Amino acid sequence: MKSLITTAAAAALVAAFVPAMANAQDTSVTGYGSLGYSHHDMEGADVGAIQGRLGARFGQYLGVEGELGFGVKKDDVSIAGVDGKAKLKHQAAIYGVGFLPVAPNADLYARIGYGTTEGKVTVPGASASVDGDSWNYGVGGQYFFEGGNGVRADYTRHDFTDGGGEANVWSVGYVRKF
Repeated sequence: MKSLITTAAAAALVAAFVPAMANAQDTSVTGYGSLGYSHHDMEGADVGAIQGRLGARFGQYLGVEGELGFGVKKDDVSIAGVDGKAKLKHQAAIYGVGFLPVAPNADLYARIGYGTTEGKVTVPGASASVDGDSWNYGVGGQYFFEGGNGVRADYTRHDFTDGGGEANVWSVGYVRKF
């Protein structure tokens, strides 16, 4: 599954880069921002975050974006038979993005980047912070229903470095071009 997602993300980026190189005259830079909810399925805990993104799009096919998320949904966990709570404190990442316009107001995209995540696990009488850096990659789509206003949905895989595990992140949100 991991190699299939990596291959799909790489293919989408290549599909975006080839037309970009062929149409090098389109040098317009536009900005966008989004605000939404992300569900993080982290090995052993399902937590949620409010997530904001800010990006720049260079022509039709290439972009870069930054992402910040702050935890809003805790999950029940059991550690050595002791019940507790897990929470995402915050996460941040930066991505290179390849866009594939499929209609005048709709795009598919693939993104790859690097991020950091911090969480907290609390059991009666103790708590611990956990953190990790990750290589992130994913795919998604966006649809603009009125001018610069639209919706965006995507899936991103976080592969934590140093054997820190993995997370599957699904996001949906409002996106605005400016």
